[in-house]
Amino acid sequence: MPPLNTQTLDQATRCACFSLRKAARAVTQRYDDALRPAGIRTTQFSLLTVLRLAGPLPMTRLAEQAVMDRTTLARNLKVLQRGGLVRVLPGADARVREVEITQAGITKMEEAFPHWQRAQRSMARSLGTGRMDHLLADLAAAVAAAEGA
Repeated sequence: MPPLNTQTLDQATRCACFSLRKAARAVTQRYDDALRPAGIRTTQFSLLTVLRLAGPLPMTRLAEQAVMDRTTLARNLKVLQRGGLVRVLPGADARVREVEITQAGITKMEEAFPHWQRAQRSMARSLGTGRMDHLLADLAAAVAAAEGA
């Protein structure tokens, strides 16, 4: 194994995980700033979007669709539950918990959506439409590659 010198360690800053996490933090901060007037964060907005599109989901399926571990999902759902934006109900099986968006959650999404749209348009302008389309395709490919590993 080569010694851990500056040149060797520099390789770690160019790895896919390091770069994706760095980009995710920067982009999340930009969207969180945009959504702040609606009193919601990007992760919460994303979970509400999945629930609005898919309808009630078992926690396991919601975690899979959001590519989130159950602990992180549970922490985020508690915030949404406290705000009355989602309900977590027992499923058909006692081991299953179903998550559904409430009317208050739909209303919050409607309030937040114009803020999200502005952030999305701003990112598209900053990146350029072609680059944005390629980025989204590349990110989908990265998720698929990681899940297939």
